[in-house]
Amino acid sequence: MATLAPRCRLLGPTGPRPTALRACAAVSCSRRAPVPPHAARPRRVFLGLGATLIDSVARMASGGTSDRTFVAGARPRQGVSPVVQILKNVEWPDEFPFKPEDFSRFDESADTLFYSVPRFVTHIDDEAIRALTQYYSEVLPPSNTPGVAILDMCSSWVSHYPPGYKQEKIVGMGMNEDELKRNSVLTEYVVQDLNVNPNLPFEDNSFDVITNVVSVDYLTKPIDVFKEMRRILRPAGLAIMSFSNRCFWTKAISIWTSTGDADHAWIVGAYFHYSGGFEPPQAVDISPNPGRTDPMYIVYSTKKTV
Repeated sequence: MATLAPRCRLLGPTGPRPTALRACAAVSCSRRAPVPPHAARPRRVFLGLGATLIDSVARMASGGTSDRTFVAGARPRQGVSPVVQILKNVEWPDEFPFKPEDFSRFDESADTLFYSVPRFVTHIDDEAIRALTQYYSEVLPPSNTPGVAILDMCSSWVSHYPPGYKQEKIVGMGMNEDELKRNSVLTEYVVQDLNVNPNLPFEDNSFDVITNVVSVDYLTKPIDVFKEMRRILRPAGLAIMSFSNRCFWTKAISIWTSTGDADHAWIVGAYFHYSGGFEPPQAVDISPNPGRTDPMYIVYSTKKTV
């Protein structure tokens, strides 16, 4: 009998408030705005089962028959993280498998409403933050590398880079200017709502690395955003999407709130794949204490050189 995969842990009035780490909205239930009528439109609901989601997508793409190789990554081997396995040897459907309703949200009110007041808090626990910072210390270019440019997409007052990390250009893109001003790692910042305008205001081939912390689940136009990421990355440039199992469910997209951790890795991998121009995405599980602290997952890819 299948076991339900963990879904997003809901952050309500007693949980931490959003950090504005994202250029898309997340809101505590205690600050929830009235939901407009159009927000209640029907949404597809998946079961939160790794294999079930992937098999469902495969059937939609193939006209009713799933591909055995396609779903193999969803069936975990003992002792190996299913998040890591989910992007191994994927045979993607010919067309993007998700529908517009998969990117609907329970609360479709203006995202900027929730970022009018700065919130200087963190979104994941200290253990998960330390794991992410350690990961960054291993994969980011060494501090003060000449010519390196980094974009921290969906940024806030903290980026979780290693202490003292510096580059000639580190741009933060977020929703609240007061928070961005307080982020000491940034050399400059841009205030922009990616759910309204997914076009990135940067020249082609201008960044070496793009990071995004616990925010990819709020993007309602992910393919547009990922295509823009590809455009502004230099050849072989690295894009790192990190996420946990915590979310503000009223602002997270439907396909995210109805699925589990391994599914989330596959969804982010699909964004890379269907945007074109990226190497096959890979997933990493850097959870510091599985089952005891917040998990931490990475899906990353590099821009193709040709």
